[in-house]
Amino acid sequence: MATVEVILKEKIEGLGAEADVVKVKRGFALNYLIPHAKAYEATKGNLRQIQNLQAIRAEREAKELEEATLISNRLKKHRIKVELAIGQGGKAFGSITTQDIHEAISAADKKFATIDRHKIQLDKPIKNTGDFEIPVKLHSDLDTVIRLNVSAKVDGEAAAERDEADED
Repeated sequence: MATVEVILKEKIEGLGAEADVVKVKRGFALNYLIPHAKAYEATKGNLRQIQNLQAIRAEREAKELEEATLISNRLKKHRIKVELAIGQGGKAFGSITTQDIHEAISAADKKFATIDRHKIQLDKPIKNTGDFEIPVKLHSDLDTVIRLNVSAKVDGEAAAERDEADED
């Protein structure tokens, strides 16, 4: 299949950022990128315009890094608390996933809602209580950690049985 070179006008996930010259399939370029003003054809005249796009890209990346640094500093000051449902015998019902962590940090501070849950690097779901440090990749040049405290949320029936046993 024929490919063409295009110059990207904006950041496109999985393809590149502003001012990148990329090879894509001809149909993708002609039917999507160029009509939606996301790219230019890579002609000699357009290649001379790359400096303008590189300046825009540098400005955007500097702004993103600054925002990521601010969020990182705020995140280091917080200890996020999450409850894990624990049943009789101390067995966990379910687990804590990146979605749960994202919801907890978003509830803690509205600034954290901008963190993509896919940037939270959790090896496997958390199935026990305790303190954890979860790495987060906020920016390509910046990593930080979420300090997470997982506490037990006892199942309602188990709590009622325990209360009855305490009365006897």
